[in-house]
Amino acid sequence: MVGKVLGIRDLEQFSSRRSSVYVDPECEKFFELPLFIAASSNDITTKCQCWQFSPGKEPALRSYTEIQQLLQLGKKHIVKSILRENSWPINSPIRSQLWPTLCGQHLTKQNMLDGFYWEMVHQVFGTTELSEKPIMLPAFVDATHCLPYHLTATGRAVADRIVNVLGYDCPDITYSPVLYPITSLLLHFMSEEEAYLCLAGLVGSKEKTFINQTKLQHEVTWKTVMQIAKKHAKSAVAYFQRICPGQKLERVFMDWCWWILAGLPFQHLVRIMDCYFHEGIKVLYRIALVVLNLFHKECQSNNEWSPDNIKNDIGNALIKFCKKIPVSPAKLLHAAFSIRGLSTQYISRIFIKTEMLLKSRSVLNSGSKQLIKSRSSDNLPTSQSQVNIQMMSHTLTIREKLHSESCRNLLFTLWSWLPVRITMYQPVLLYTTEEHGCSLTTFYVRVEQHEPTLLMIKTCNNEVFGAYCSSRWFERNVKDDKGQRQAYFGTGETFLFSLYPERAKYPWVGIEGDRDLGHSSELFMAADSKMITIGGGEGQAIWMDENIRFGKTDRCKTFNNPPLCPSGDFEIRVLEVYGFVGI
Repeated sequence: MVGKVLGIRDLEQFSSRRSSVYVDPECEKFFELPLFIAASSNDITTKCQCWQFSPGKEPALRSYTEIQQLLQLGKKHIVKSILRENSWPINSPIRSQLWPTLCGQHLTKQNMLDGFYWEMVHQVFGTTELSEKPIMLPAFVDATHCLPYHLTATGRAVADRIVNVLGYDCPDITYSPVLYPITSLLLHFMSEEEAYLCLAGLVGSKEKTFINQTKLQHEVTWKTVMQIAKKHAKSAVAYFQRICPGQKLERVFMDWCWWILAGLPFQHLVRIMDCYFHEGIKVLYRIALVVLNLFHKECQSNNEWSPDNIKNDIGNALIKFCKKIPVSPAKLLHAAFSIRGLSTQYISRIFIKTEMLLKSRSVLNSGSKQLIKSRSSDNLPTSQSQVNIQMMSHTLTIREKLHSESCRNLLFTLWSWLPVRITMYQPVLLYTTEEHGCSLTTFYVRVEQHEPTLLMIKTCNNEVFGAYCSSRWFERNVKDDKGQRQAYFGTGETFLFSLYPERAKYPWVGIEGDRDLGHSSELFMAADSKMITIGGGEGQAIWMDENIRFGKTDRCKTFNNPPLCPSGDFEIRVLEVYGFVGI
């Protein structure tokens, strides 16, 4: 039975198994050495000129055992350098262990024990036997980009099955065109079950982004690439705009991922995946920038890419160029990782800003009905939760004689300001000074792992204000590539609000337009053992001391807010922090 065969993990048996399942025997003649793939891939691929191995003196390459030990010691930065620098041959056996390990470090579901995948296969298909009939692909797959990368019909059927099971297990995936190509790549180096576990790790990763899973994420990603390219591939972008002024630049960048996945030769893709499975989608961003710059350079000297030949379809020309890219995989990666000023933090800021702009425009363009719906009681906490919050909360009870309907109106107002996806979850009180005491240490213990959180402050003068904090407070401990703790963290979803005596929301200033507002407009959250700060730049919107007793509020550049209480300085009567169940 195929299911039983594909469950074998021993490398020797695994090699034998793959030779009978996926690879065309004709592919063997393209190898000069009988290494892993040459010996074991005679049923997974069709003819593949790109798998040729060039003999010659090679530098000593790191082993899988060395990399595994470094990962176990938490030395991910060293592993990153090794993956970038070690050009393992295309037919090296290392990837059969390396790729599952790299992807496995991102796996968040702990219930995936041995046999989990095959149980899921049986649930979806009623059998673990591989059907000879075509398998209908999930709706999130882009049928025009089911790239098989030389898989045989059996290999493609296995890829179809993996993607179906993943869709069944992860119903939140609604649009993910790159998922199928990555599945095909994985199947060249591992079993069906291992490929599924790799994808589960990439899809479920919390720390890094690997695979977009919605149309919004897909659109935000290509627009992020376009924004980055305007800075880091400025000449290429200007050239495209000059030779085809009538064609929108967006149409070129919408297909950016296919320059890489559908254009680059197989040996280039495999080396890119070595780094991608560890570092995330930022690797593809860097490759895209190099492709743009190389293509622009070729356009200046090669008549094949003259303006007359490419102006009508630059996107397709880029893919054709990538198919015969004039640099080796090693040089391509070296150029990609030599780009300066393209940090994870910088990319994240561009991504969040783009996402917020799209979301705000979506709300404006969706019409009044959708706007009314998003602010209706459908998105409020359940009736019982409303009662629980009002009973627990000392911030929403402004005065003892205030009618309960007024408390409900405050809650209604606050909920209408939250991101729509957050309103689908029920709130839970994580921390309150009334019950848990006035200590930052206790605050961190009870709150720091939750994302997002809602902070509500009631002063001794009965003013009520606070902030929606988009990131975990634990991020105050996260270090950058240089080992330094980041002073500020958070994203553009963070916002301030005032509930009493006035009701107002103060969103991030970056939502208002595409202009670069500078570092001072992106100081969302900061914290250490002595204080908490929200908002910065010529003042702090909310600052609280380590005893959670005194605070101050000023205008700040991040939110362009007025002081949230008239005096500026305040004494805290109650601080409450809410999380959301199920996130």
